[in-house]
Amino acid sequence: MIGYTSLGTNDLKRSARFYDALLDQLTARRVMEFDDFIVWATEGGSPAFSIHLPFDGMQASVGNGVMIALSAANREQVDKTYATAISLGAADEGKPGQRAENGFYAAYFRDPDGNKLNIHHMPA
Repeated sequence: MIGYTSLGTNDLKRSARFYDALLDQLTARRVMEFDDFIVWATEGGSPAFSIHLPFDGMQASVGNGVMIALSAANREQVDKTYATAISLGAADEGKPGQRAENGFYAAYFRDPDGNKLNIHHMPA
């Protein structure tokens, strides 16, 4: 159902370095790039993730209640992706751990622009 998600940034180069390293953990690669935005995906036609300089030319800001959740293949990938995010300057919003009895395992962090992300694994 989701085609792509977008987050605003005020520094495209800094944000691109952060997401290149972070999304590499999930085997995503750049699939589209322009002067004002970059898109990553794991394969053609799969849901994509993008960062953008705001179209209206104003400063990007963090949405209250907005969060992008990234899916991991297993708990180890959650742990590794979270650790990568923190090493790249992300702010901790919740260390990796079990969040629900159904096996939902997740970690939370904020990117250098303050956008909130989640990396999670949910067993089938």
